[in-house]
Amino acid sequence: MSEHRRKPPQSQGGGRAAARRAAQQPSGRRESSRRATSSSPSEPYDDEPSYGGRAEARRAAQRGGGGSGGGRRRGAGEGRGGRAAESRSGKKRLIDYPRAGKYGFRRWVPSWKLVTGLCLAFLGTMMGVAGLAYALVVPPELKDIATAQNNVYYWADGTQMVATGGSVNRQELTYAQIPEEMRNAVISAENKSFDTDKGIDPMGIARAVYNMALGGETQGGSTITQQYVKNSMLSQDQTISRKVKELFITLKVGNTVGKEEVMEGYLNVSYYGRGASGLQAAARTYFGKDASELDASECAFLATLLKGPTYYDPAGHPEIDPKQATEEANTERAQRRWKWILDEEVKDGRLSAEERAKYTEFPKLQEPKKEAKLGGQTGYLVDLATDYFLAHNEQNITEQQLARGGYEIHTTFDKKKVKQLETAVTRVYKEKIDEKARPTLDSHVEFGGASIDTKTGAILATYGGQDATKHYTNNADATGAQVGSTFKPFVLAAGMQYGKRDPKLGPDQGESDRTPVSPKSIYNGDHDLKIKNYNGEIWEDKDGNQWRQANDGDHSYGDITLRYAMEQSANSPYVQLGMDVGTDKVKEVALAAGLRDDSFMADATVPSYSIGTSSPSAIRMAGAYATFATSGKQNEPYSVKEVKHKGVVIYEHEKKTKTAMDSVIADNVTDVLKNVVENGTGKPARLEGRDAAGKTGTTDGNRSAWFVGYTPQISTAVSMFRLDDDEKNKDRDFLEMFGTGGEEKIHGASFPAQIWHDYMTGAMKGKEVLSFPKPEPYGDTLYGGGAVSPSPSPSPTPSPSESSKAPESPTPTPPSPSPTPSDSCGPFQWDCGNNNNGGANNGNDNAGTTEGSSNGSDAGTSEGTTEGSSSGSDAGTSEGTTEGNTNGNTNGNGANQGGWLGGGGGG
Repeated sequence: MSEHRRKPPQSQGGGRAAARRAAQQPSGRRESSRRATSSSPSEPYDDEPSYGGRAEARRAAQRGGGGSGGGRRRGAGEGRGGRAAESRSGKKRLIDYPRAGKYGFRRWVPSWKLVTGLCLAFLGTMMGVAGLAYALVVPPELKDIATAQNNVYYWADGTQMVATGGSVNRQELTYAQIPEEMRNAVISAENKSFDTDKGIDPMGIARAVYNMALGGETQGGSTITQQYVKNSMLSQDQTISRKVKELFITLKVGNTVGKEEVMEGYLNVSYYGRGASGLQAAARTYFGKDASELDASECAFLATLLKGPTYYDPAGHPEIDPKQATEEANTERAQRRWKWILDEEVKDGRLSAEERAKYTEFPKLQEPKKEAKLGGQTGYLVDLATDYFLAHNEQNITEQQLARGGYEIHTTFDKKKVKQLETAVTRVYKEKIDEKARPTLDSHVEFGGASIDTKTGAILATYGGQDATKHYTNNADATGAQVGSTFKPFVLAAGMQYGKRDPKLGPDQGESDRTPVSPKSIYNGDHDLKIKNYNGEIWEDKDGNQWRQANDGDHSYGDITLRYAMEQSANSPYVQLGMDVGTDKVKEVALAAGLRDDSFMADATVPSYSIGTSSPSAIRMAGAYATFATSGKQNEPYSVKEVKHKGVVIYEHEKKTKTAMDSVIADNVTDVLKNVVENGTGKPARLEGRDAAGKTGTTDGNRSAWFVGYTPQISTAVSMFRLDDDEKNKDRDFLEMFGTGGEEKIHGASFPAQIWHDYMTGAMKGKEVLSFPKPEPYGDTLYGGGAVSPSPSPSPTPSPSESSKAPESPTPTPPSPSPTPSDSCGPFQWDCGNNNNGGANNGNDNAGTTEGSSNGSDAGTSEGTTEGSSSGSDAGTSEGTTEGNTNGNTNGNGANQGGWLGGGGGG
């Protein structure tokens, strides 16, 4: 049938069309065509010629099947068909790329054979390399790795402070001594396929990623073998090379080391927190028993700790992570994972449902025991530097790794200044604190202190307590002691930065709706003042109770400037200012200056927030005041400059300066605080021949006292409090200090200011004498808190007996008077120092700290600035204060008398 369908061949002449084309070609081309045709071998009749395409085939068919007869168009032998034929007739290439016989983009698209071949070759190469690497890997010897080394701490000048470490709390157990309940708990929690895998569990990794994506509880992607290898390696660097090395070592261990040996090594090497390495040490540390005595519930808890004791030890680690590692957060995490592990054991058939039902309550743990510390101040300094490094290193060096030793920690601590601060505190202890003579008044007296370089934030010195081996809590860190009136500078700064709100508008007002406050603004300084909301309504709590703010010594000042209120530490003006500006804005300024928004930051929704119900650390307070010293530039306090491991720098402090507030605001606050030291409650802290600024603070019930101050170069905070030293008692109360040290009442201007003065006098020796920047005028002179605006009529002329710093009469320019109050007294206090209840009526204001004589001559000698007579008529004549009365009344505590909450103190 095919023969009948075959098209009969045409003549070699190619037909009339071919002849016509040939006739039209030049003779040269026809000759060439003939040569090309004649050079092609003739093909058998039944062989199909190869064509480069359908068009070529059609033309060839028209020429008689591609025979020698007839001419071909120019280039026919060099066209696609020709090249294809040439390729097929040539030598075959091993790698057909670019692909022969393909054109356009197809020429560059590799064939499936080529792709498959390359993939197989790549995989084969990698398997060869991996096999070679596997053969060359030698697992590290655990006994060499587990040997702890010393960590060496250095002073700021590079000299050695102390070498510590070299021993690890670990007692190794054999596999037979490890409870089966512990092995089951670890396998269910960490590596379900442990008994069957080869050290690597791809399904476990995938399951961990999947569960993590869903936000559920998950076992780790690493197997027990991987964790055993990782914990047994010196290098814990988070690098690709270390990960690859870990992978090969794990494969080697998985194939050469028995499962019992891996489990034994893992539980003996792992770190469980509280200084315990290994299961036996952990059992004794947390439960006070041998590991062999642990039940399934206790084992599930210890397995929980393997996920990371920093975040799963119910005791918490706020010194490392103050937000996430609190006691409450850790307890919640630990209980959730403990329950999950027990449930997983039931699912895995490693614990019966009947046995699981017995464990409904979280196991009872022992209280954390204080580890042996270095004596004196060194123990506090080492702990401070250690905690800082663990919290700030980017390589995530853990407590466990640090415990192995081999680190060089270069601190910022100045050896000489540490000694000077300790000497200043010891002097007060020796001269004033007599526990034998006053056992109920002078017992449990504590001081804390911190000194910071204002330009860098480097912590130069701290005082943590009398001895780190006896008093474990570092008093330079947060202790819970409220800061009182030392918080007021943040209120003034907030008033200047954000401004007083418009009473006619809502609480969320823009900057254009607010009026910046000047230190010369006038506020009502009366005692027992009803505090109002910014809109003029009396503030009430949720139970309808009003807030009536007390002043120290129950003293009423009348209308006074904010500058004078800071000088005399009057409470009511600053509580009202905080309400006018918004306590949320006060908090923003405090945080920007350097305080932390943690559990020691008080409730910022109540009026008392503005007078220091928060309890930040001495380090944080010194750092925040340093922000004022640097004209608003905030530098985070730090205690570690550099850390080396095996001679290689693994951490280096990087200074990051932030702008906390405008320089004009910070400089005005500094000027106000400078006046406190020169003329007000901080007078005992004055430094001979140097600018110094600072603020005293005394809290409700006289339970703590502070002085925080600074020069242009150094900022220092000193605290004093009484706290029962039974550190196992979590509900300790701060004790009152009435009568402590022989003083009727402790104020910031007494012992804290004395310590500050003695330390700073020595610390500033040899340093350049610098002055604070001169402040530029800022803000408007406003009238708030019930202060009476002046009338347009001229004000009366002050009496000749008025203080030299009495306010000038406000300029009578209605309707917007511009008074120019003095640095000390408020306007309209023409009997400055005797206004309202001052002078003979109430005597000493919130300045004095020692008991006055019958005529008031001794009143206020510690914090006051002048001595009043029996009538008080001369009180305040030299400095504009209002001291002296017949009984020498001392500072009050600034409590919310008549209100519903206690307030911070003055002084």
